[in-house]
Amino acid sequence: MGWIFRGAIAAMLWALLPPIQAKGVERTDSPPEQPALTATTAATGLPRTPEQLASTIVRADLSFKVYPARQWLDGDASLQLRVDRPVVQLVVDLDRNYAVESVMVDGVPARWSNPEGRMRIELPQQLPAGGQAVLRIRYGGHPHVAKKAPWDGGIVWATASGGEPWVATAVQGEGCDLLWPCIDHPMAKPLEVIERVTVPAPLVAVGNGVQDSVREHDGWRTYVWRARMPDTYAVALNIGPYELLQAEYRSRYGNVIPLRYWYLKGNKAKAEGLFAEFAPMLDFFEENIGPYPFASEKMGVVETPYLGMEHQTVNAYGNDYRKSETGYDWLLQHEFAHEWFGNQLTNVDWDDFWLHEGFGTYMQPLYLQWLRGDMEYMAALMKMRSVLMLRHPVVSDRPMTEKDVSDASRGPGNDVYYKGALTLHTLRNLIGDAAFFRATRELVYGTDAPRPGNFSPRFASTDDFIGIVNRVTGKDYRWFFDVYLRSVRLPQLVAERHGDTLVLRWRTEGDRPFPMPVQVRVGARVVDVPMTNGHGEVAIAADESFTLDPHSRVLRDLPYMADYQRDKAERERAAGAH
Repeated sequence: MGWIFRGAIAAMLWALLPPIQAKGVERTDSPPEQPALTATTAATGLPRTPEQLASTIVRADLSFKVYPARQWLDGDASLQLRVDRPVVQLVVDLDRNYAVESVMVDGVPARWSNPEGRMRIELPQQLPAGGQAVLRIRYGGHPHVAKKAPWDGGIVWATASGGEPWVATAVQGEGCDLLWPCIDHPMAKPLEVIERVTVPAPLVAVGNGVQDSVREHDGWRTYVWRARMPDTYAVALNIGPYELLQAEYRSRYGNVIPLRYWYLKGNKAKAEGLFAEFAPMLDFFEENIGPYPFASEKMGVVETPYLGMEHQTVNAYGNDYRKSETGYDWLLQHEFAHEWFGNQLTNVDWDDFWLHEGFGTYMQPLYLQWLRGDMEYMAALMKMRSVLMLRHPVVSDRPMTEKDVSDASRGPGNDVYYKGALTLHTLRNLIGDAAFFRATRELVYGTDAPRPGNFSPRFASTDDFIGIVNRVTGKDYRWFFDVYLRSVRLPQLVAERHGDTLVLRWRTEGDRPFPMPVQVRVGARVVDVPMTNGHGEVAIAADESFTLDPHSRVLRDLPYMADYQRDKAERERAAGAH
């Protein structure tokens, strides 16, 4: 969300769609009287404690034993922690509704407390800067159940059409502490994660990264997966009666990428149709953005009993193989975009979430343009334009939790997707394709010449991207981002005829500078207007008509769009009243 793709581009955009349950699937009721989450556990991206800021999870070795019939999980987490300054405590986040069996540091029982979901573990002596310790926590209980995943976080207990258990997690909105003891912040990625998932045989457990082994024992199966620097919320459980489609993709960069799709038994024909879409999507992203970031692991997708989530190298897919007028599966493409924008590049704070979702959303019209040309590209952008909310700025310049951003009552909500994407469309037209795609590559990889093996997952902020754009173009474009991301209202282009002159000026929130050049059709000609200091003029004859921005290059205020949204909302309220 990625994650939670909200809005409406026909079949491509979701939030105007209700939560989707996969066809032929029965949802299992949540455990009775599910305990409420604490405020700490319900939020992800809270400021880290000094101990958490000092800590890096070098390796998270996570063992999960899952009992579908009981809706129960036993967890055994060994975290190898390294600190860059002295600490006398270790601090991790874990849902306090789990019963903790034991807590040990370097094999020795430790004193601990966890009143609000932020667990503090006392060290027998100060751990010096550069020191390492292994924190082991054994715990168990009913994991928090998501009632309408992925819009809320937790585990989904479902039953496939053949009666077998079908289990999956999606925790982006509430965070990794619903599943394992972590540091629940975007910048707290473990350097390595090992998942040891034990499930009743013959169920299959699919995880992040590369499968090391599978072992059968006493009616159980234990799968071992190993992943490099996954997002904290991307560590996922996917359990079901899966079958596997697999192939190898030879990249334009010369390397070979494993393609893997785990689908439910009985869906083979549809699964093969979806699997055929993997290769062209890979080709699009590698040509336009750069190398697939996790080629040494896999491009993986798994069928889930909820709509979708960008779980690194094992993206959740639950779109029920719906056909679309776009001719490709929008959900598959959107979640795959997050391998670049979200997993390879991760925002330093949820306030920069548009770097995930704005770019991830813009990849859909770009893909349409790449596949079929400008008409479908522009049609997709127009759908996005019709659902802008414009209640809060996309970037607030303060630390935010995920809910601060995604909850439209207190944050930008869908605008991180659609206003973010339309902002990128406008930026691309302003600085040109060469500069736009170079800046994008540098944002994602830290280099304009990425090759397999010469980059690692990285973090970035909005200001980092602005700095890249300025360096690539040799100009200062902070004014652009201030108006589109740090203002609520869109810039308004005011046009007035004075005799034989068409006078243009930009009106912005707070009178922010906005020297955005525009094109104007005057009669049969198209005129480029520099708009120096936000003003411009065009010669126009009395009998000539004009069109502002005839090629729709600039995101701007459109009064008729606001009228449409108000009318639509009023009609929906009236229909609901009846």
